[in-house]
Amino acid sequence: MTQTGQRGSLLRERNPKQHHRVTFVELFFDLVFVFAVTQISHTLLAHFSPLGVVQVAILMLAVWWVWVFMSWVTNWLDPERTPVRVMLFVMMVAGLLLSTSIPKAFDSRGLIFALAYVFMQVGRSVFVIFAVPKSETGHRCNFLRIAIWMSVSGVFWIAGGLADPEMRLWLWLIALAIEYSGPAMRFRTPGLGASSMQDWEVEGGHMAERCALFIIIALGESIVVTGATFSEAAWTWTSAFAFVIALLGSIAMWWIYFHIGAEAGSHRISHADETGRMARLAYTYIHLLIVVGIVVCAVGDEMLLAHPDGHDGHSGTKELLAMIGGPLIYLAGVILFKRTIRGHLQLSHLVGIGLLIVLIPFGAMLSPLWLSATTTVILMLVAAWEAISLGSPEAVVDSQADATSA
Repeated sequence: MTQTGQRGSLLRERNPKQHHRVTFVELFFDLVFVFAVTQISHTLLAHFSPLGVVQVAILMLAVWWVWVFMSWVTNWLDPERTPVRVMLFVMMVAGLLLSTSIPKAFDSRGLIFALAYVFMQVGRSVFVIFAVPKSETGHRCNFLRIAIWMSVSGVFWIAGGLADPEMRLWLWLIALAIEYSGPAMRFRTPGLGASSMQDWEVEGGHMAERCALFIIIALGESIVVTGATFSEAAWTWTSAFAFVIALLGSIAMWWIYFHIGAEAGSHRISHADETGRMARLAYTYIHLLIVVGIVVCAVGDEMLLAHPDGHDGHSGTKELLAMIGGPLIYLAGVILFKRTIRGHLQLSHLVGIGLLIVLIPFGAMLSPLWLSATTTVILMLVAAWEAISLGSPEAVVDSQADATSA
């Protein structure tokens, strides 16, 4: 969808192939989600049980969904306009309330979490309906559909907030199922039909940059956890080695995503025929896996720094799940993302996933220190292999450009 920047409109002015940079107010808004990701990782560490993992997964899905929908909105609306800025600031207040409720969302603060979440999802959609010009009928109908879907799911969110913790889990799972199926079903609504892919056209470079910055948020939270835990631990050669391993793991994850993938993804979506379709798959759904992988790795790093020697020199089930599961989820997300933008599966990533799977039966024999060291070496191998085999990011982008022109 093309906006012409008509006077009084809150829509971004768009020119073909022009890349709008992320604005300072969007970065300011994201600070709330730095805190939210920290709350998620700490809650997972404190409740690392089958039930706790499911509960934290629900909260993570909610946090990602409310953030990524806001990224779609600021791709269309101009954050430099005062009404849009005010809307973002109001959403920040609600987002901070949602974030502070995360540790007790399945306890005493379930209703607060639900009300804050529903307010953000429904309120933002209603704002867009009134913010876009009446001439943009497709866009207005699109967000009317979204508002209806979010209102329906909101009933289950609020009902869950009022219910006991066991019933809350099931009601919130229903709410998430409704919301996550919405884009795939193009928000089909009785009387309004379904959205067309033209209604979902985005400025690709901006969407790619927004999601890349969320990856930075997640990696930054991992580094904060590493630094904070190490600063409180007794400084020994073992703890220092664990600190270096954790930091190298974060660097390897950054390299795997940003050295080639981020720039290539930005170029690919910017030149795609259907930017909305690619944004929905690669950046709305698949990027969630990448973020979850980083969060789980952060939990593993905290376990490593707290108890590098584990249980009599061995790793327990929690350490195995975090230290192997985190990198596995991360590589799975990245390989699917690169498959979407480049059309094939990276061999280096497949080998990395295979090595992590092979490590599972032997992981319990290793201490958390050596288990984490092994997974970090695997991540570094994947990063080095891809960098050497594909060359510079510019070469990959140039090859994509040749393929596009051909």
